[in-house]
This record gives sequence, C-alpha cells and structure tokens, in this order.
Amino acid sequence: MARHDASRRDFLVRAAVSAGAAAGAAAGLVPGAIAQNHEMPMEGGSASATAQHPSGSEHGAFFNHADAATIAAFTERLMPSAPDKPGARDADVLNYIDLALAGAYAEMQDFYRRGLASLDAHCRAAYKESFVHLTPEKQDEVITALEAGNATGFEWPSAREFFSILRTHTMEGMFADPLYGGNRDFAGWRLVGFPGAQAIFSPSDLQSKSAFARAPIVGLQQIAKSTVGKG
Repeated sequence: MARHDASRRDFLVRAAVSAGAAAGAAAGLVPGAIAQNHEMPMEGGSASATAQHPSGSEHGAFFNHADAATIAAFTERLMPSAPDKPGARDADVLNYIDLALAGAYAEMQDFYRRGLASLDAHCRAAYKESFVHLTPEKQDEVITALEAGNATGFEWPSAREFFSILRTHTMEGMFADPLYGGNRDFAGWRLVGFPGAQAIFSPSDLQSKSAFARAPIVGLQQIAKSTVGKG
C-alpha cells in the first residue's frame, strides 16, 4: 500500500478512536436518528428493520448503479484496504450510506445528488473521465482538491462540504455496529481492536494493555435476532 494510503488510513483510524467509535457504546458513531430508526426490539417485538437490510454487496435502496460505483470508489480512496487491513469496500461502507439515505438521512438525498453531479462535472472538466475511471493517483488529486475547496463546478454543496460529509459517512460505515449496514463481519472493529460485546472478559483481558485480539462476539444485530419471538 502506498505511503499516502497508509497516512490516510492512520488518520481516519485515530479520528475514529478519539471519537469513541472503538471504545464507546455499540452504536458507535451512528447518530441518534439512525439509532431510533433501528431500535432494539422490546420483548415480543419485531426486528424487521434489520431483516430488511440488503446483503452487504448490494445497493439500490437509494443509489443507482453509476452513483453506487462512484461512492464505492470514493470511500475506498478515503479508507483504502491493504493486506490484513480492511478498507471501505471490505466493510460495505457503500451499503451503509445507501441504506442511511433511504432512511434516517433521507433529507440528504438532494445533497448527494447535487454533490455527485458536481463531482462528475469536475472530473470530466479536469481529466476528461468520470471519477471511477481515473487512476487511484488522480482520484486522490480530486479528493485533495475537494478537501481544500479548490475543485471547480461546485455550488451547493460546496466541494469542501461534500468531502466532509463523505468522510464522516465513511467513518460511520466503517466503525458503527453492523446493524446499520456497514462494518461487515466487524471489519472496522477488528481494525481498531474493539471487542464488541463479550460474554466474559478474563482477568488477563482486563489487565492487558495490548489491542484486544479476540474477535467481536455480539453486535446489536445479533442481539436483535436472538430476541425475536421471545415474550
């Protein structure tokens, strides 16, 4: 993995840890609106919100194919994968954003539509290609221009606003509980050493200063499934 990729990954991981994504409650970075839309079922209740989620590789709750490909490529450059280190594609960040825009983030649909259209216009003006057809190096140039507010063709959202929201949603998709459609197979939690819910922590677990090595055991989705039909 290139040094630039490693630096970006390290920055986002540090930001996630400092925000409490790896050390807080199981909902992690997910805002209250999403948490409310996916409440844990009460006794005898239903877990239909989780049952209706597409499988990780799917999209289509909000994005069309072209926009999904752009978001997948963009978020992967924000959080690139490497050997033994999952990235945005591994964690299904696309699926998380797609579901959020069809639900709790529905008020941001026009923000994404306009932002993606402006991104495409900028890439075609500067490189004669859409974002997904650019080399990783040129994709990074585009992202750098967005972050600095130097990308042309943006009005609302501004280039910087579009970058900021996509970075935030990438972090949410990486580190929030898998219930919300991202963090597939606890990829983000494994990356930062967050154990999830464990049946028991041994004395040596509690005393260790090393990253927790045992796999995350239980997230909200597993708890929801286990309570369905109980009353």
